[in-house]
Amino acid sequence: MFKTRYALPGTPPATLTPLASDEASMTVLRWMQYDAGTCLEHAVQCVAELPQPNGVDGQVHWIEFNGLGDLEALKALGAKYGLHPLTLEDVLHAGQRPKVEPYDNHLFIVALMIYRNAGDDRMIGEQVSMILGKGLLISIQEDPQGDVFEPIRQRIRNGKGWIRKMGADYLTYALLDAIIDHGFPILESLGEALEDLETEMLQRPTAECVATLHDHRRTLIQLRRAVWPERDLVNSLLHDESPFITAPTKVFLRDCYDHTIRIMDLIESYREISAGLLELYLSAVSMRTNEIMRVLTVISAFFIPLTFIVGIYGMNFDNQDGEHWLNMPELHSRYGYVCLWVFMLAVVVAMYLFFRRKKWL
Repeated sequence: MFKTRYALPGTPPATLTPLASDEASMTVLRWMQYDAGTCLEHAVQCVAELPQPNGVDGQVHWIEFNGLGDLEALKALGAKYGLHPLTLEDVLHAGQRPKVEPYDNHLFIVALMIYRNAGDDRMIGEQVSMILGKGLLISIQEDPQGDVFEPIRQRIRNGKGWIRKMGADYLTYALLDAIIDHGFPILESLGEALEDLETEMLQRPTAECVATLHDHRRTLIQLRRAVWPERDLVNSLLHDESPFITAPTKVFLRDCYDHTIRIMDLIESYREISAGLLELYLSAVSMRTNEIMRVLTVISAFFIPLTFIVGIYGMNFDNQDGEHWLNMPELHSRYGYVCLWVFMLAVVVAMYLFFRRKKWL
């Protein structure tokens, strides 16, 4: 689910290597400028058209750099805003662990964004890098086609809530909150899938159920991999002293931290449920095998006395005149064959009634 790219062993630090053609997405730039009274969206063609905010005019500049296909544009972005070369390397090499790194003129934040693909409902994990400065937030995504930030853009355009009244640090919180909260609907659908799977395992445990269960367990592991370090990330923003995070925003970060705890609790609960479902499957298969063996054993028990009887009569001991007193009873009787069948059926019926009384059937 998560893309992982890394430099070749032995590569010097901060080396920016162009991505392969099948991994690189065309770079799309967006610039939104707002304050409490105004909101402007600018069409941007190149990095040179982006602003250089000073952080004293009270406006927030949100720059979206979506798509990593243009390496020269990424280098120009780093040169324009004084980004450390290691920051650009972490941006380019996706699959970083969510983290926050302080620098002199900005905070570098890495988060993992999870969302459902609109086409096939496949779950996608994508790295989102954020550079927070004074009055400036730069968000960098791998793919310009999908994200979970459109509600944030609409809130800025409509001026709803606190977002237009706060600074760039609050915008950073809003993006992190959107990334984290988007895990709730995914976990909700996963919980419903586990409930349906539990019902199916109780009624018809099959090998397909186990394959589906392993898919769900793999998804939970990937979600845990994303959310667990994001909890540490939010905790760092909340408690570390930084000139880029104000006290009013830390109040909202507490709520964001609480959401990460809730998601982790749900993930751990579902992991326990999935482990229980695996045990349920093994128990159901074992019970089904025991039921089959019990039925086969009872059927075999019916044939034990019958086999004994026909085995005795199959010896056919007789002498020449057929009238010796040691001959088998009813061996020359006219109704001997019928009597033997009646006797064997009576044995079967008696055994059946005995098994029913003992509740073995």
